[in-house]
Amino acid sequence: MGFLNASEPMPCNSGEKVQILTLDDDENIRMLLCAFLRKRFDVVAKEDGLAGMSWLYHGNLPALMIVDIDMPKLNGYEFLRNIRNSGFFRHIPVIMLSGFDQPDLKARCLEVGANAYLVKPFNPESILSQIETVLNNSVVPSH
Repeated sequence: MGFLNASEPMPCNSGEKVQILTLDDDENIRMLLCAFLRKRFDVVAKEDGLAGMSWLYHGNLPALMIVDIDMPKLNGYEFLRNIRNSGFFRHIPVIMLSGFDQPDLKARCLEVGANAYLVKPFNPESILSQIETVLNNSVVPSH
């Protein structure tokens, strides 16, 4: 896969599935996301933020990332901050997942640059809807 200029939109009609990176330390959530999303997307699942950063730095460039907040090694909030502060990955849309329905945590994530925030347990259809919304409006929030 070639690298795209950050200012250009992702191709919509390339004939290939759009790639999504999911980060969650809960294997059941990773399996659920993969099983549900792989019908429409090329899904890559990693167990924490550090594994996600390593995957990105090995030349991978997903169209979107779904990131759990509470993970070991590098939590989702710190992963998001690193992504938004990077020059190369900052344009990739991020949907945050959390087991905590706390308005202050949601506000912090959105302020740092999350495109959306969903609470677990979630309805897989709501994630699909959110993915479509974010991909169709893939403008990274300013922070």
